[in-house]
Amino acid sequence: MSTLTLLIVTVFSAGYLCIALESVTKVNKAAVALLMCVFCWTLLMVGPADYYPMIAADDVLHHISEVIEHHLGDAGGTLFFLMGAMTIVEIVDTNGGFNFVRDALKTSSKRKLMWRMAFMTFFLSAILDNLTTSIVMIMVLRKLVQAREERLIYAALVIISANSGGAFSPIGDVTTIMLWIKGVITTQGVITEIFVPSLVSMLVPAFILQYSLNGKFEQEQHIASAEVGQFTKTQRNIIFWLGVGGLCFVPIFKTITHLPPFMGILLVLGLLWTVTEIFHHNTAEDDTMAKRVTDILSRIDLATIMFFLGILMAVAVLQEVGVLAALGDGLNEAFSGNYYVINGIIGVLSSIVDNVPLVAGCMGMYPVAAEGAMAVDGIFWQLLAYCAGVGGSMLIIGSAAGVVVMGLEKITFGWYLKKITWIVFVGYLSGILVYWLERTLFF
Repeated sequence: MSTLTLLIVTVFSAGYLCIALESVTKVNKAAVALLMCVFCWTLLMVGPADYYPMIAADDVLHHISEVIEHHLGDAGGTLFFLMGAMTIVEIVDTNGGFNFVRDALKTSSKRKLMWRMAFMTFFLSAILDNLTTSIVMIMVLRKLVQAREERLIYAALVIISANSGGAFSPIGDVTTIMLWIKGVITTQGVITEIFVPSLVSMLVPAFILQYSLNGKFEQEQHIASAEVGQFTKTQRNIIFWLGVGGLCFVPIFKTITHLPPFMGILLVLGLLWTVTEIFHHNTAEDDTMAKRVTDILSRIDLATIMFFLGILMAVAVLQEVGVLAALGDGLNEAFSGNYYVINGIIGVLSSIVDNVPLVAGCMGMYPVAAEGAMAVDGIFWQLLAYCAGVGGSMLIIGSAAGVVVMGLEKITFGWYLKKITWIVFVGYLSGILVYWLERTLFF
């Protein structure tokens, strides 16, 4: 490894460490990711001839500009998809589209509530995203469960169910979105083969956790519906089905048109935006201004988008200088090409560090093959989708869902590590075992 490459890796590692220690440094991880991206690309420009020896000195700068634009195009597809999806979900939620969740969870039995909540979270996160689903479920739980110790158990299961549900859907988690947009997994393949392992990774922890909950709630549950302004029930239903149905339609749109997935998201967003503007047309401006899409757009979490941009572009530098390919070869040699072990380790790592750069790194480490484990919908890519998604539940800081629930419910790292981590690990291994059985017996 050359000195320049070593410097790039050092800068990346230092940035990664600062991102992992965000709660200690108090510096937003988006800011660190952007600095890391710029510093890494700047270092590459110090000695570009080292990495592109076959290109003439006069042409190398132009070539690097094209390389950056290529990587930016790949990252942009993911980012526009995320921004569109986040806006659609926010529109539906703002207009009372998720009131049905509150109604469906009403029950006096603690265990019945747990199972309803687990399945509702699991399937919702496959359609929406695990972060949004977690927020919706925690807000409902606050109305249903008063005892803090019991609510922490429910909250932990929300994290587990959200991450497991997102793993089997091409639009349920940022990592699966990345793999799907890259074309290494297909909608049919990931749903068909990863659904059962993901379900098992949720059912096993839920089965264990149910023994911590007994009896019935002492007081009647009162759940306030979300404010819905002056929209009629029919209008709210139209918004809900356009939003959620549109998200489900995106993979179909991609299959029919062969356009990038973000084009399907923009189609749904444009349609939903137009319909809500029509609904607002005859409504008093003062009552509806806060619920117009133009206002909702200002509430989108741009810090998260900037973080993804910085990370994806920083990982692209490691790919360009050959570090990821060398790391992939090293892992193959160390574990004799056993992709179950390799992905199992990646899943555990995703609970310690962010799974987005891990998956981005893996996409750069391993080329797509025409057949075998590295082919589209091959064992490696499907296991990567499962392990990176479900593995993040092992530590409360290992996923976006975990971090947001940690903040909302003030769950400590130590409590989760002591009470929940081992339960998640059992479910995680159970899912991998089920996937192995599927591959051995059926596929």
